[in-house]
Amino acid sequence: MKELMVVAIGGNAIIKDNASQSIEHQTAAVKVVVSSLLEMLASDYHLVLTHGNGPQVGLDLRRAEIAHEYAGLPLTPLANCVADTQGGIGYLIQQALSNQLAKHGEQKAVTVITQVEVDPNDPGFMRPTKPIGAFFSQEQRDTLLQQHPDWHFIEDSGRGYRRVVASPAPRQIVEAAAIKALTRQGFVVISAGGGGIPVIRGPQGEYQSVDAVIDKDLSTALLAQEIRADVLVITTGVEKVCINFGQPNQQALHRVSVAQMTRYMAEGHFPPGSMLPKIAASLAFLQQGGKRVVITSPECLAAALRGETGTHIVNT
Repeated sequence: MKELMVVAIGGNAIIKDNASQSIEHQTAAVKVVVSSLLEMLASDYHLVLTHGNGPQVGLDLRRAEIAHEYAGLPLTPLANCVADTQGGIGYLIQQALSNQLAKHGEQKAVTVITQVEVDPNDPGFMRPTKPIGAFFSQEQRDTLLQQHPDWHFIEDSGRGYRRVVASPAPRQIVEAAAIKALTRQGFVVISAGGGGIPVIRGPQGEYQSVDAVIDKDLSTALLAQEIRADVLVITTGVEKVCINFGQPNQQALHRVSVAQMTRYMAEGHFPPGSMLPKIAASLAFLQQGGKRVVITSPECLAAALRGETGTHIVNT
């Protein structure tokens, strides 16, 4: 029987830097990512893909703000920008996958616009932490803060300053049952893009969108739990997770138990803005019955799934 695998593709794998923001650049990057997935599709896996949208949603939001400032066009709420990028990136992945799958069989790709329920009282609404959009110099950041004093910025790993927005924790994947049903019909499903569109329950139980960006890795792990996936794969900018990163005693991790990784996390080895959410998501998935987690870079994905590289977290 085929195992069900959920693979998270980082938004920075599609927009690598400020010079790679065009749709042409994104399309080319998606084709590279898709090529690394074909080996999995030829193996015994049903596949669900998620993706980040940090660079893209920030660009969409800024585009809407500039159109409002200079042409008087209506502002687009952040939740709608999440929905727009979810559809746009999903379309690029879906088309690239479908074109490749057509050469090898009848399997098809489909994108599910996915809502994710959050708690309206989540503390993440009070303390923005999620980086979105382009990188800015300190001078550019200062100018933007003068124009928009309610904005928040952080310095992002030595690459410049990025705007940060609210990032509540995911509680439920609204379309989980539909995603599961599509995998059973043989579809490769692209879902929960950008962490999903954040929604809360209204007084009558109806869903209402809220302005935030949910962490993609946390939503991916929750989705993997809810559809009872066997394997969770998280792609990132490094081939393997490291402890003592950037220090003389840096150590790359290959095969690690849940207990070991929990200890490393408690010791503070993983930065909150980058690797920590991935480790927390991985452990949550495994603690809820998942079999294993693989963390590696997109270009090493196929080799990692053969056990040749990557960090493998297992329930032992």
